[in-house]
Amino acid sequence: NEIKRTRLLVEINEKNLSEPIQNNQVFWTASSVHPDTDKIIPVLFRPPAFMPITLPLVIVSSVQRQAKHSFFWQFVFHTYTSAFTLVNGNGTPKSEEYSLQQKQIFLGLGAISYSACVGALPLIFVNRYGLKSSLVQLVVSKLLPAPLFGLTSAFTVAMVRSPEFDNGIEVMDRSGKVVGVSKKAGEKAVMETALSRAVLFGTTFFLPEVLMYFLQRARFVKNPRALAPVRMFVIMSVLTGMLPVSFSMFSQCGEIKRADLEPEILSTTEETEFFYNRGI
Repeated sequence: NEIKRTRLLVEINEKNLSEPIQNNQVFWTASSVHPDTDKIIPVLFRPPAFMPITLPLVIVSSVQRQAKHSFFWQFVFHTYTSAFTLVNGNGTPKSEEYSLQQKQIFLGLGAISYSACVGALPLIFVNRYGLKSSLVQLVVSKLLPAPLFGLTSAFTVAMVRSPEFDNGIEVMDRSGKVVGVSKKAGEKAVMETALSRAVLFGTTFFLPEVLMYFLQRARFVKNPRALAPVRMFVIMSVLTGMLPVSFSMFSQCGEIKRADLEPEILSTTEETEFFYNRGI
């Protein structure tokens, strides 16, 4: 109700307001409402909730040494990030042949299961064949998680939002008028979001390992019992710093040039720059 009330105040001419609107009210409302559908986004899938929910999942996933436990926690991790991607994606794709939401859920479940299996695969080999050498442990526990989580996070984004480049998304001119539906804009939106997600989680799993290596080498942490809390703090710091970087790598209001659009759209307008909702 408070979100709806603030939205109503924003839409009314400022001169007619009986009470002023604070900047934080406008920001909070903007992050709570989907820009395409105008529907209120569930609390758990709003941008401010992303870090508090993903942080414990990242920490738990990074310390697992058993394949079954690793699969479970990565499945939970990818389930949440895929649901976040689905809720915050572009809301304009339409199809008359099938339900887009059902297709996205089906593709999402497949992508989540596949990503969890890929993430747990190194531990499956280590546990099954008894590979206990220090080199293998270094590769499996320190080097592989970053690229695997980065690639699988990008993969789940691409799968969940694949209807956007299959069916296209709406593009607008500078005045906000919809000029057509573009598959190329949809592909650009999905690829940019997938890249930003890969950078976010790839860095979050890679940088803490590097920092912890130098901290241990410099004997900054002398008590072995303090390593776990320090590691959690480092992961939290990296994720906190990378989250705004990831979200702002590409503007949420994406821009595409005239030369990159389909000819059927260009025939209806003389504009040279077009815009679309990239999603998060």
